[in-house]
Formats: sequence, structure tokens, C-alpha cells
Amino acid sequence: MAMTLTLSALTTLTGLDVLDYLDQSVSIPVIDGMQAQGDLIVVPHSLVADDVVTFEATRPRPVPLSGVELLRSSAGGNPHTLVADDGECVWLAPISDRSGLGLGILDTRVTAYLIHPEHGATGIAPGRYVIRRQRERGVGLFGSVRMVAD
Repeated sequence: MAMTLTLSALTTLTGLDVLDYLDQSVSIPVIDGMQAQGDLIVVPHSLVADDVVTFEATRPRPVPLSGVELLRSSAGGNPHTLVADDGECVWLAPISDRSGLGLGILDTRVTAYLIHPEHGATGIAPGRYVIRRQRERGVGLFGSVRMVAD
């Protein structure tokens, strides 16, 4: 898979769909730092290495071009799917994360992509990352903290 792809090329390669209102001709940005997509946040492992560990239940799962679904909305739709060239990327889950937000660790030797029907796609540069849920504070002075849900 080329490092820079358009949304149209990526959806054609993976067979995954995005909603029609998204511009299919845009180039997908590839980022080697922190990035967010809806209710997920991708954090370079080096920034949270002291808080995140694998344990005996953690299993490596190869990430195929057809994808690994990381999270689906609470209503059952709109999955966040991780895709990469076969044999170049591994998803490690479950993990122990002191924040309680970690879904897993991504190890990739190539650009990996997160695809979501409403958000389109983002590129993740080669490296090691922790993918976590995002949380937000509610409104008001004493707004409660809750998970971002899109």
C-alpha cells in the first residue's frame, strides 16, 4: 500500500465503505504523532509507555488489508477499523492501561490507516502506538466525565 492514498483508493483496496458526503478525492494525512478520530485517540507509545503494559492475556493479531474492527458505536453502527498491508502490522489486545482507556497497542512497519464511515480515514506512520478511547467533561462547573461517543 502506498504511503499516501486518496480516500477512494483506500476504500477500493480494503472494500470498506465511507458515507457519500465525504470527498473521495482527498489525500489521507499520515501522522507520526498524536491524532484523534471520533471517539478514538492514537498516542505514540513513548508518551504513555509507563502507563501501558501487555500481560498474559494480550494476544498479537495481524492486521489484514480487510481490517480489524477496534470499536463500534454504542448503537451498533459506524465501526473504527484498522487496516494495513498484510504481514506488516500487529494489533496487541487487551492491554493494561492505568488510564482505563486503552484498547490496544499498534505495532506497524508501514503506514496503517483508521477508517470510519463518517470520519473518513487517517494515516498512522510506522511505529508503535497506543489506541485509546477518548473522554470529555460534561457542561457546567461540575460536569461529569464521560466517554466520547460518535
